[in-house]
Amino acid sequence: MADNNNARSHADQGAGKWVACWGNATSITNRREAIYAKNLTLRYPIRMCFNGTMLRFRFSNLTGTEPVTLSKVYVGHTPITFGSSTSIILQPGTESESDAIAYSVHRGDTIEVSFYLADYTQMNSGTLVTGPLSKGYYAYGDYAEADELPINLSRSTNWFYFLNTVDVLTAADNHAIVCYGDSITAQSWPDYMAQQAFGSNVAIIRRAVSGTRILRQYDCITYQAYGLKGATRFPIEMRVAGASDVIIQHGINDIIHPVGTDVNPFRPWSDLPTVEEMQQGIENIYVKPAKAMGLKVWSGTLLPIYGWRTYNENREQMRQALNEWLRTSPVFDGCIDFDAAVRSVTNPKAFADGFDSGDHLHPSERAYETMAHAATHKLIRYTPRLDHEELF
Repeated sequence: MADNNNARSHADQGAGKWVACWGNATSITNRREAIYAKNLTLRYPIRMCFNGTMLRFRFSNLTGTEPVTLSKVYVGHTPITFGSSTSIILQPGTESESDAIAYSVHRGDTIEVSFYLADYTQMNSGTLVTGPLSKGYYAYGDYAEADELPINLSRSTNWFYFLNTVDVLTAADNHAIVCYGDSITAQSWPDYMAQQAFGSNVAIIRRAVSGTRILRQYDCITYQAYGLKGATRFPIEMRVAGASDVIIQHGINDIIHPVGTDVNPFRPWSDLPTVEEMQQGIENIYVKPAKAMGLKVWSGTLLPIYGWRTYNENREQMRQALNEWLRTSPVFDGCIDFDAAVRSVTNPKAFADGFDSGDHLHPSERAYETMAHAATHKLIRYTPRLDHEELF
């Protein structure tokens, strides 16, 4: 746990800056038989990538349709407050930021953010993510202030509800890189990138929702968890303190989802865009707004889909054409060629041996580590600054 003794606020002295050190997207959770929880504690361990003197926390009910009350909210044993209140009501469709909390952290510390849901709570805002740094816990009962959750009343979870972003007041040259995408990015490569970048002045922030598309979204409960379309997601998810760069690895679902209403009433052929429409969408929805924010924008090529259940040669040609544009278009600051990193040498349409998770769409863990290496090599210059950061 992080040491909170003698935390000093530099906010009024102008020292340092706020930088996001952890983050996920918020989307519509999967619609199951039960969508409410009561008398539940959620706990999320978060590793600190920087030294810092203060923390602040963003909670999101972006996709909720009812108010959500967080009855108690803690980081370790320290209450997280909202306008000096120790509880918060998250209104539907909104995000709320906590007060800045004096809380000293050091690179490598693990903080635990815990909150208690006392009354019936709509669990409609969250996202499913995986990776070596992405695991939460829940327990039946009020254990927000407890050192440990009772083993007989708790389980692990990869669903991250309501907690959206953690910022740290840290050294001025620290910054954040945003990884934006769909299920490929909701899985492990951003966590491996964060591990590979550890010790540099870079935080890796994940903004990813499985099933999302650039140009479309589903409004039926069967596929609502596939999330919001790009034009809706991007302005909200790019609220990242201290961000300097964004990696865009998005678009494969636009290509593989449509199958025709005779097969699936929610996936008409009219949803299939042209490559030109996808290019325009990426440029207008992602690149231009990101550039207006002062960010560098890196394209990430789309991975192989050979053998996926909706694979056909037309979809493959679309993927190849879009990848060529992602590699060569001057609208980007550069390209991270994930496709080249994980594809087979003998059959470039498919994953290399050992790099396919088995469904022919999502990579294996080995492949995710390789993707992370490609991104780290492209974007991060390893510059340890442990002595410099002692002031924080």
